[in-house]
Amino acid sequence: MSYRLIVATLTLLILSETAMSCPDLLNHTLRDLEGNEVNLCDFSGKVVLAVNTASYCGNTPQYKGLESLYQKYRESGLVVIGFPANDFGSQEPGSSQEIKDFCERTYGVEFPMMEKTSVVPGKANPVFKRLAEMTGESPGWNFHKYLVARDGKRAYSFSARTKPESAEVVSRLEALLGEK
Repeated sequence: MSYRLIVATLTLLILSETAMSCPDLLNHTLRDLEGNEVNLCDFSGKVVLAVNTASYCGNTPQYKGLESLYQKYRESGLVVIGFPANDFGSQEPGSSQEIKDFCERTYGVEFPMMEKTSVVPGKANPVFKRLAEMTGESPGWNFHKYLVARDGKRAYSFSARTKPESAEVVSRLEALLGEK
């Protein structure tokens, strides 16, 4: 076997192993608020809390609870991912830079924030489309939360009214973090 054939074969094996280890839910590349590509497969093996966010909503103070969860549990395997959306009440009208500045300045957000998107049926980005299929629930307002198991095969839905630091969210989060 030639050296080139061996290298090509090994490359294919590595690529196929990477693809196999990434759950369908995360097998997407999106852009963050700075315009950088983010391969969501990088979050494989983590518990993911995906939230559709908005800067001018009565639920906007939930950023504080989301950031608090992220800081407390990220070393244990949690990643919070914000998905700004202007779907409900036009409460996220800003540009990516305006959203980024607002989140960092007002709430000290350090968790990943994707570029503005849509989360409603018929227009939802692929992640929110799949989460709605998995849970049977689509966001009805800003700050709907989906908590996803490390394997990417189980997801739990929490309404916009459920605060990130609620006992319901925290107990489910801690149970998922305890799974290996």
